[in-house]
Amino acid sequence: MSEIKARRHHSLPLEDARKAAEKIAAKLQKDFDLDWRWERHVLHFTRSGVNGELHVTKDEVRLEAQLGLLLSFLKQRIETEIDEQFDKYFARAPAKAAKAAKKAPAKKRT
Repeated sequence: MSEIKARRHHSLPLEDARKAAEKIAAKLQKDFDLDWRWERHVLHFTRSGVNGELHVTKDEVRLEAQLGLLLSFLKQRIETEIDEQFDKYFARAPAKAAKAAKKAPAKKRT
């Protein structure tokens, strides 16, 4: 068996972090045919050859997954996908700061 672990700190409200985790789970469900369910603040996911958990707290998300023999050959691809999804949904910059930066007028060069 092969193991995947990933962790990201975030600055999202807990409910928004849960929604982001659900978006990641939906993508993994689509790409890898995973079933998932919440148990308090832990999103459990499983399918033949893989099972794991995505722990969501007020300032961190942590994924732990075990891959069976056949999926262990895809470990690198799966880790890359998880990193991309974590980067997309759990970026460190607060959403308000990012929105403010987009609305700020461009500085003129003199």
